Amino acid sequence: MSIAVLILAAGASTRMKGKIKQLLPWGSSTLLGHAIEQAKTVSDHCHVVLGSNLDIIARQVPSHIKIVYNPNWQSGLGSSISTGVSSIKEQEDLQGVLIMLADQPFLDAPFLKEMKETFIQERYTIVATSYGDKLGVPAIFDKTLFPELLMLNKDFGAQQIILEQQKYAVGIESNGRQVDIDTMEKYNQLIENK
Repeated sequence: MSIAVLILAAGASTRMKGKIKQLLPWGSSTLLGHAIEQAKTVSDHCHVVLGSNLDIIARQVPSHIKIVYNPNWQSGLGSSISTGVSSIKEQEDLQGVLIMLADQPFLDAPFLKEMKETFIQERYTIVATSYGDKLGVPAIFDKTLFPELLMLNKDFGAQQIILEQQKYAVGIESNGRQVDIDTMEKYNQLIENK
């Protein structure tokens, strides 16, 4: 079963004290580079949605990864999702899309593979990450939900779609690995404890 991956990396990282979050070092790569490596384990169709700092970040994206530019990146996550889905929706034999963020480095290849294996069972239209009492990204959406994803355009992601489809959705336990890096303090703390 073929899925595409959309890595959302268009934001300006305003709380990162002037640093470009996507390019912060992580292991032998960067946060974005690490996310791409994890994504490649579940799909040959990887796309990165960029916006702020497009020229600088694009130079760091491997040539075999498709860059999707979101001119409305300041509108937020919903805008990047709809832009990305618009780019992939015409791919033949595509059964769904995995939407993930560039700043959740602990949600790694084994976790994404578990999500894909659950999705392949075809019991659910959404396989998402469990955040205790709610579900969120990374999440795989069945192609039947592409029209809803294409309509997103505000500063929120696909949370409303997940809520509306709750009886057709399942959560994968992240066991604390769902940490996202949104400040330099958080980044430095994680680097120290890695």
